[in-house]
Amino acid sequence: MDHSKIISGFSKLNKNQKLGLISRYSENPDQALNDLKSFWHSNADMQKMLDEFSENTLTNYFFPYGVAPNVMINGKVYIVPMVIEESSVIAAASNGAKYWAGKGGFHSEVLSVTKLGQVHFIWKGDFNRLKSLFPELRKLLLARSAPLTANMEKRGGGVLDMELVDKTDVLDNYYQLSVKFDTRDSMGANFINSCLEEYAAGIKSFVNESGLFEGEPLQVIMSILSNYTPECLVKTWVECDVSEFSDIDKSLKAEDFVWKFEKAVQIANVDTHRAATHNKGIFNGIDAVALATGNDFRAIEACGHAWAARTGKYKSLTEVKVENGKFHYSLTLPLAIGTVGGLTSLHPMAKFSLELLGNPQAPELMQIASAVGLANNFGAIKSLTTKGIQIGHMKMHLLNVLNSFNAADYEKLLAVEYFKNHKVSYSGVSGFLASIRNGN
Repeated sequence: MDHSKIISGFSKLNKNQKLGLISRYSENPDQALNDLKSFWHSNADMQKMLDEFSENTLTNYFFPYGVAPNVMINGKVYIVPMVIEESSVIAAASNGAKYWAGKGGFHSEVLSVTKLGQVHFIWKGDFNRLKSLFPELRKLLLARSAPLTANMEKRGGGVLDMELVDKTDVLDNYYQLSVKFDTRDSMGANFINSCLEEYAAGIKSFVNESGLFEGEPLQVIMSILSNYTPECLVKTWVECDVSEFSDIDKSLKAEDFVWKFEKAVQIANVDTHRAATHNKGIFNGIDAVALATGNDFRAIEACGHAWAARTGKYKSLTEVKVENGKFHYSLTLPLAIGTVGGLTSLHPMAKFSLELLGNPQAPELMQIASAVGLANNFGAIKSLTTKGIQIGHMKMHLLNVLNSFNAADYEKLLAVEYFKNHKVSYSGVSGFLASIRNGN
């Protein structure tokens, strides 16, 4: 077993010591050290704040920050910030937004905003007796969390409901205390988890110390929010007459395009391999908005994919309907996203992003993120069913390819002009640069 990279006490080192140690793992330690330091913020106070966002911080890792203009939702136009490194995503969102702005824009409604947390416990006692005493227990638990919920309740949120859940059919002696929350404009993870830990201590005390129950003590396994929030739902859609797609592609009639588009979505509903890529395209947009606004894109993705598999088979997150000459395309998904708390107010770029969006409340940001996700998805299917995905994607990727060959600025200008009429590929770019450098 190789123990050569096992480091003891790393977290206790200061930043420069950590940098010095880690840079030694590079083939060129001095260059690595300089590279890492080159990404530090010029403002020392700002860098100190960034360092404190995480642990063992060495430097900053930059992603492009762009915007998609012309995103019309329910008649209101937004300039939407997006943070993503993948070529063509922001272009696709921008093109899709502009295209649909001419057809009434995106329509969106928040269906519900409920979030969920659970106390998981193992107990061999009389569950029916515990259920009969639950009204008393509920009062005790809410009293324990009252100091935590007071401010949230002033904002109109708080604990909505709680229930005992018998899960012994799937695991011996396994039960849950399931609690529903409204966390208003915050994503609410810390609030929910703090409440749940109080409930865990409360239910354990109630069962083990009250003298009301006999037998083995109740054992709390864990208390934690669920990132699956099927009651925190937003629905976003676009619609128009089928005939309005007459200009969508020179090689396809409007009816033929809609037929192919509908089949593409149907395929994503019956084939898991396609569904995964189909839904990834949606999260290209949603994740980019989440990152730009300081939200947890990992939680958002986990929830969305769980929702896509809620029937027991992983399927498309979107639905298409074509009836009576009308095209209707919709995205419905759970989206726990916040506009206060966490990094949303601490990170200067997240704060700017929210200002750019007009300082929306959480439900409005749910609509914005889902609209961008639908824009990206529509653009991807449009490309797939017409000219193919690689033409547009590789043209957007061209500068990355050129940079990988260390192309000079004049070579980039010539390449951009040349590849307007030629297919972009690594071999094609390599050959083009070789011809320039050889004087051909």
